[in-house]
Amino acid sequence: MHAISIQTTDFNLETEEQLAEQSTNNCGALVSFVGKVRGKDHVKLLSHLYLEHFPGVTEQEIEKIILAARQKWPLQYVKVIHRIGKIKTGEKIVLVLTACEHRKDAYQANEFIMDYLKTEAPFWKKECFANGDAHWVDMKKSDLEHTQQWKPA
Repeated sequence: MHAISIQTTDFNLETEEQLAEQSTNNCGALVSFVGKVRGKDHVKLLSHLYLEHFPGVTEQEIEKIILAARQKWPLQYVKVIHRIGKIKTGEKIVLVLTACEHRKDAYQANEFIMDYLKTEAPFWKKECFANGDAHWVDMKKSDLEHTQQWKPA
């Protein structure tokens, strides 16, 4: 089973983990990654992020990422929650939950999904700073490199 949610509201990690546990059988590993909004970029203090997405298309791309992960690992459960709109510093922005019989599979699948979310899912992120400045964020070279590690040579 897998689920995708794009939402403006926060999520509760404990509730999401309980849902995962109820949906699995003989699951030995549940891995959760929670991404949070940092308080600054390299130098400037951040006020919040503003995220936009392409409704329908974003969910389809995340679906493709999950299906690719399912081909590599015996996933019993996957949940991806990604927030959009205004998200203040310190708040949760993304959740990737993966459940497998064994921990290594759950860890690797989780990392794979998160790496691909950063580079393949159509989200646009604007950093809004405490001093009033703002700019749209470009994809980082390091994010692309992380995704490349999963592709066959």
